Parts: sequence; C-alpha cells; structure tokens
Amino acid sequence: MRVLSGIQPTGELHIGNYLGAIKQWVSLQHEHECIFFVADLHALTAPSGPDTLAAASRQKIIELMAAGLDPERCIIFIQSHIKEHTELTWLLNTIIPLGELERMTQYKEKAKKFKGHLNAGLLTYPVLQAADILLYQTDLVPVGKDQQQHLELTRTIARKFNQRFGETFKEPKTIILKAEAKIMSLANPKKKMSKSDAPETYIGLFDEPKTIEKKIMSATTDSKKEIKYSPAQKPGVSNLLVIYGAFSGTPINPSLAGKGGVKELEKKFRGKGYAEFKKQLASLLIEKLEPFRRKKKELSARETYIEEIISRGTKRAQQLASFTMAEVRKKVGLTP
Repeated sequence: MRVLSGIQPTGELHIGNYLGAIKQWVSLQHEHECIFFVADLHALTAPSGPDTLAAASRQKIIELMAAGLDPERCIIFIQSHIKEHTELTWLLNTIIPLGELERMTQYKEKAKKFKGHLNAGLLTYPVLQAADILLYQTDLVPVGKDQQQHLELTRTIARKFNQRFGETFKEPKTIILKAEAKIMSLANPKKKMSKSDAPETYIGLFDEPKTIEKKIMSATTDSKKEIKYSPAQKPGVSNLLVIYGAFSGTPINPSLAGKGGVKELEKKFRGKGYAEFKKQLASLLIEKLEPFRRKKKELSARETYIEEIISRGTKRAQQLASFTMAEVRKKVGLTP
C-alpha cells in the first residue's frame, strides 16, 4: 500500500508532533511504500521571507531524518520541486464547486486568524492538498481528526474527476493517527501544544538540555501539592504526567483513570513535591531526546549528503508524478 503525508517547513518540531504523527510515520515506513514531503507551497499561505522558507525546507528534511525517517525506506522530497503539484491543483480547481471549499472548517478558522493576509490560497489550500495525494495514486493517508474533512474532499474530487473523464485516480483511505498521548501547552494546559505558539509553551524535539529543564520547571501546575491525574481539576500536573508516561513507557489512557499507567505513575510520585517531579521529568526528556539532537547535529554537518537525499527523493517522486500527469493531460484534452 502506498502511504503519503506532508509537513510544513515552518515552526519547530515538538514532542506533540513526534508522538502524534512522526513516530507513527517511522513505523509505517517499515510496513508500506511511504512518501513524505515538506509542504513548502502550503506554507506560502502565511507571510514568510524567501530565504527563510528555503532554509526551513531543507532544515525540515534534516529534522525528519533525525526523528527516524529513513531515505532508504521511504521517499522524502520538497513539494515545490515537483511542478506537477501546482499543475494538477489548477486542473482540480476547475471541477470542484466553490461552495465545497467555503464550507471547509479550517478555511473558516484561518479566515479569522489571518484577517490581514486573507489570500485565495487559504481557500484553495484543500485542492492543493488533494493534488498532493492524488498525484501519487495514494492508497492511505495518515491524518489527525482535524484533517478528516480535507481527506473527504479529496475523495470527492477524485470521484468527480473519474466520473467526468474516466477512471484516473484512486480514492485514498484514511489512517487516523492515534496519538500515544495528547500533549498540551506547558503554559496553558487546556490548549493543545502548538509550534505556532511561544517557544516556552512547548518542548522542541531538538531542544538543548538546559532549555528543556527551564521549560519544564516553569510549566504551569497549581497551588496544591498532590501529583494526581485529573485533567479537569489539575490540568497542568495531568499534562506533565502524560508527557512522563509517554516517554517512560508507561502511557496514560485517559479512559482508564486510576488504572494502568495512571495508577503506576501516581504511586511513583506519591509524597513527592512538584519540584522533584519536574526535575525527574526534565531528566527523562533530556535522556530520551538526546539521540534526536545528536542525529540532527550529525546530519547538519553533511550538507552534500542532504542535497543528495533531496535530489534522489525528487527523482523518485518525479517519476510517479509524471506518469499520473501524462494520463491526466490526455484525459482532459491538453495537447501532448
């Protein structure tokens, strides 16, 4: 089965990204034919400088490899290097009704967030996403729940194209990513950890030890002393327990309050204060994230190797994309 997913180059990878998606990508590359790309074209819907974007795209390739993606087991490339992404997007734009795009939940949310930069790309973003997927005749797309609506639109677009021009695209199926843990912001534990927020609110996958310690020791808790898992009454402490569980091999299942990992961790830290608990959590994260830091440093020093990986991934992706687009052009009646 062919699996495809992408990630924008902007923002720093954090432990929530890793547990929620990338760790599962690493597993998928051993089970399926996987294609992973850096979505730099998608990133253009938000303001960014050209030099910054180019550097961030290559940096994201390094980070994905440092996190476990193996270019010998999967295809890794930068989206804009394959011109067929934008060509197919335009063709798909001509068959999808405007109303389908206007009802997209993420468009409505982004329209509110980017009032001063409300461009047409925010509206047609899901069509480019559909082109990303359909271009490679993808079977499976790993997504979080917030992307399910976009995947359904991709299936709709594939059906409309096939009905109008003949069988061309596969209708991809969804793999719902089941995060090992839902990681919340260190500053506001009722909000999901996000790379678009201030750096002190998340633990970066490649943060230095002193930075990790400082962020954890400053993380929001409460005025009480008991280390107990109770998201409603003790969201800060509960979030730190979830993080500890995820990286210690004692994952917390929210539906099993008082059992399993919850019970084990509450017993481990019974009678200990928040300061001691935070010190142990910081120490655990420093230890578990060290291989990622080390690998990133090693890859960053191998500039020629990284360029070779990007070039190889581009060639492999180009072969697949070109084959699909040759058929698409023929179907819609474009001159060979």
